[in-house]
Amino acid sequence: MIIINLDVMMAKRKIGLSELAARVDLTLANLSILKNAKGKAIRFSTLNRLCKELECQPGDILEYKYAEGDDCDYDDGNQE
Repeated sequence: MIIINLDVMMAKRKIGLSELAARVDLTLANLSILKNAKGKAIRFSTLNRLCKELECQPGDILEYKYAEGDDCDYDDGNQE
C-alpha cells in the first residue's frame, strides 16, 4: 500500500493547504484529494512541483508499506 505523507511534510514546512495549492498551481480540491490519500494517481510534474516547493524528496511524500493481502489494481497494459 502507498502511504501519502503530504500532511506531514506540510506541517514540517509550516505551510497550509491553500498556500501550497497556489504555489504549485493545483486546485485546492485536487490537493486536498491527494493530501487525504483519496486519489488514485499523481503526475510526475505534480510530484516535481510539490518536492520543489516543500524542498523534499519524493520518498518524503510517498511511502510504500507492505500489507498482507493487499492486491494492487494496477494494469500494466499487458493482456494475457
